[in-house]
Amino acid sequence: MAEGSDAVPADVGESKQQQPHRLERKWTFWFDKPKQGSAWGSSLRKVYTFDTVEQFWCLYDQIFRPSKLPINADFHCFKAGIEPKWEDPECANGGKWSVTSRGKNNLDTMWLETLMAMIGEQFDESDEICGVVATVRQRQDKLALWTKTATNEAVQTSIGRKWKEIIDVTDKITYSFHDDSRREKSARGRYSV
Repeated sequence: MAEGSDAVPADVGESKQQQPHRLERKWTFWFDKPKQGSAWGSSLRKVYTFDTVEQFWCLYDQIFRPSKLPINADFHCFKAGIEPKWEDPECANGGKWSVTSRGKNNLDTMWLETLMAMIGEQFDESDEICGVVATVRQRQDKLALWTKTATNEAVQTSIGRKWKEIIDVTDKITYSFHDDSRREKSARGRYSV
């Protein structure tokens, strides 16, 4: 290039498009706001499936935080191909760790920390994780981490300990089997950490 020339090399000034940062697996957001008297799951809707870090942050920035959801709504994030239902084959023999939120901001923080740990494969037993559910209710909001194999106590307690660390909870949390919850409305927890 001659001195004093206004010409600029072709690659200068052009932004090179970066490749998206792929996740280990695909994840799906679901939303449910059942109407009084309707069958469970009849209002469950798939919102969006994502498989890159960029898609996750775009969705997270654009969607409601759980604390902004209407009362009696549930927001789910599950591995793609798994429906957030007890009847799903991946969930049928599983259960869930549950924690009660100490306020709306706390719910949003725990939700985000759990999402990042799940999609970032931060659990040693990542294959055991099905997904997470944020439940917004009049009296108290909850978060539940669903897993595949309820009877494997060692794996479940390892997941529970890791989740407590991730969401920064010091209170005891409990694990209940989906089978117990199906049979009795207030099923007792089988494990606790």
